[in-house]
Amino acid sequence: MRKIILLVIVCCNGGFVIGQELNAKVTVIASQIKSTVDKKAFQTLQTALTNFLNNRKWTNDSYQQQEKIACNFLLTLTKDVETNVYGAVLTVQAGRPVYNSAYVSPILNYQDNEVTFKYIEFQQVEFSENNVMGTDPAASNLTAVFAYYVYMILGLDYDSFSARGGDQFFKKAQSIVTNAPDGRNITGWKAFDGQRNRYWLAENFNNSKYTLLHDTYYTYYRLGMDKMYEDENQARQQILNGLNNLNTLNTDNPNLFGIQFFFLGKNDELSKVFKKSPPQERTRASELLQRLDITNAERYKQELK
Repeated sequence: MRKIILLVIVCCNGGFVIGQELNAKVTVIASQIKSTVDKKAFQTLQTALTNFLNNRKWTNDSYQQQEKIACNFLLTLTKDVETNVYGAVLTVQAGRPVYNSAYVSPILNYQDNEVTFKYIEFQQVEFSENNVMGTDPAASNLTAVFAYYVYMILGLDYDSFSARGGDQFFKKAQSIVTNAPDGRNITGWKAFDGQRNRYWLAENFNNSKYTLLHDTYYTYYRLGMDKMYEDENQARQQILNGLNNLNTLNTDNPNLFGIQFFFLGKNDELSKVFKKSPPQERTRASELLQRLDITNAERYKQELK
């Protein structure tokens, strides 16, 4: 169980208190919006979304303050679609503390370009798992998107602490996809909306063919990063094992979104991890990284010579 392991990692003192799971920061940027809507409405939205994420109970587990998952949600409004309806880009980032260090490793770093929502100042920011679409799909879409990424964060975080620990949260994300709001200008929830969207991300993490994705998160974080303080050589080998898992998965499923998703925001960390490797291990890591994380291939080639 993630909670049992995390209690050891943070070396908690005192009694166990019940608390929400996230320490989320929400930023709403509306400088590109041309409508005459009072811009303070977007400050109200920022506060409402912050409260929605941090005050809602997302799991059945109990969290202390220092256990909360640090995450950032940057919602950049890019256009007026129609009256009180906006197109936006959502950037979601979440970190995972590494045992016996002050370092936080990125576990999710993703930009979603397909967020359309309706918002009128002071409207309720609500989400119901039993009625994801709500009475107004355009208004419900925003909280559906935010809830979806909360469950993805929880799934990845729990996977990183125990083998297949995040399954229940990936299923919740999949349920949101299945019951997502549907309407004019709402995209990102369907297979035909593109190859890198919310549909395919949830599909990859719930598809039994891709269990190596889950194995990689556990191997990389719990057996690798968390062990760096104890035995750096062995920890690096485990991280390399994780890359070998992804390479095996990639051989059978080229361009799988879940594999590309894993590497987002990790290039700096991976370069630093393997810079200290002996030559043979460093060469193998460089080969794998150039093959799997094509966007940063040249960087790995240069830094892991």
